[in-house]
Amino acid sequence: MQSLEQINETKDYILTKIDVQPAVGLILGSGLGTLADEIEEAVVIPYTDIPNFAKSGAIGHANELVIGKLEGKVVVAMKGRFHYYEGFTMDEVTFPVRVMKALGIQQLIVTNACGAVNKDFKPGDLMLIEDHINLTGQNPLIGPNNDALGTRFPDMSNLYNDELRQLASEVAEKQGFGLQSGVYAWWSGPTYETPAEIRMIRTLGADAVGMSTVPEAIVARHSSMRVLGISCLTNMAAGILNQPLNHQEVIDVAAQVNKKFTGLIKGVVSAM
Repeated sequence: MQSLEQINETKDYILTKIDVQPAVGLILGSGLGTLADEIEEAVVIPYTDIPNFAKSGAIGHANELVIGKLEGKVVVAMKGRFHYYEGFTMDEVTFPVRVMKALGIQQLIVTNACGAVNKDFKPGDLMLIEDHINLTGQNPLIGPNNDALGTRFPDMSNLYNDELRQLASEVAEKQGFGLQSGVYAWWSGPTYETPAEIRMIRTLGADAVGMSTVPEAIVARHSSMRVLGISCLTNMAAGILNQPLNHQEVIDVAAQVNKKFTGLIKGVVSAM
């Protein structure tokens, strides 16, 4: 687990760059980082400048921390995240969440681009994460627990906050579209799942599958933060349409729904 010294070192560095109190954290998934361009009075800090931060090599991740105002609220947005499949440790993947908490953030919106397992869903849908299934056998809280950061055995029964999901549904309805709601399965990657694995995942009760989000959400819950998870469904998972999968499709579909996604997040932040 990350040390308090590292967390505070990073927090103190960020505080030298800003004179505002952040209220909401945003983690922006593949192809969804353009939301950060909507942030006003923005302070942009490259990850390479931030002590103890990693640097993502994933396509569609800009490696910038953007701090400023979105709909009148001060937000800290990760324009690009760190993935376990890139070889980062769980501590490295989740470290930014610890720093957000240290900065005083109590609410986290975590987003991703992922594949639809539920055959009733379609590419371009946005899905509220109501729960998750961890298929990796990994957990970011393994190891000695620091009670100053959170309890040894955190409750995960309302990880994806009911009130925030209801709020997001109401915002979407006012904006004229509906949201899917379902269970997100975390697959380590970097390979896409096989058709047989997708059948297994569907049988287990998941509606979508992706390679991120769950570690950050677990650490946010451990940190007593309220979490809202939103998935952009960019493709049907392996075997459903009997066609090859590729990451460019993920980026392209995310770009197509960018306006709807951006409007939703801005509406939720405004109402928080």
